[in-house]
Amino acid sequence: MSVVITRQTDRHIASIEFGNPPLNFATVKLLKDIADALQQLDQDDGIRAVILKAQGTIFCAGADLVSENGFGANSDDPLREFYDQVIRIFATRKPIVAVVQGAAIGAGLGLAVAADFRIASPAARFSANFVALGFHPGFGLTHTLPRLIGQQRASQMLLNARRYKSEEIQAWGLVDLIAEADQLQEDAIRFASEIAANAPLSLLATRATLRGDLVQQVTSTLMHEHREQLKLQTTEDFAEGVKAVTERRPGNFKGR
Repeated sequence: MSVVITRQTDRHIASIEFGNPPLNFATVKLLKDIADALQQLDQDDGIRAVILKAQGTIFCAGADLVSENGFGANSDDPLREFYDQVIRIFATRKPIVAVVQGAAIGAGLGLAVAADFRIASPAARFSANFVALGFHPGFGLTHTLPRLIGQQRASQMLLNARRYKSEEIQAWGLVDLIAEADQLQEDAIRFASEIAANAPLSLLATRATLRGDLVQQVTSTLMHEHREQLKLQTTEDFAEGVKAVTERRPGNFKGR
């Protein structure tokens, strides 16, 4: 597991590259490291925009719900520990451009949506697969996804749990730019550089105005999602959903 910061001071941009092979599962530590990196760049006056990207072919396959303590938590409430780091990510101040080269699933979708912009390859796939697991959506997605693409389209994604291609949802505003794999990094740098070419104080002020009370709203939403997830985590349907996804088959749900 690693997070690497690379600065391009001549362009006033920095890249955060994260990895947790082979599926880049989101864990408490990974999110903490990303939040730490973003906060570090917030303090760097030479950086005006940040690129968030993942190692390998998958952006983030979500949280590991199969392995024992897949969240990598140190407390008896791993979900709360996980979401404390999510709040820290949302609370950072500089514009973020996410580069989505492959699957962004569940918490991975949440991480991509936490960025201000998303540049994706044609191979990228986006899914809020929570209900297929017998689970409640998390990562603040019940607030951030409707805010980004509208209530109706967000409801569609959150309730059907299917995987969407980049070109399907670009018009929705979930993807800002599609670039071929060999151009993805170059286009991300160009996109971020166009932002970073502007006056730093006005960038910070404008982003803060656009986001408004987003951090407070996400925090409130996360606390609700957390409560609902704790309830559903003990159900037979959740156990079946996790087993079904692992075995790559439809779930045989009983409503209990």
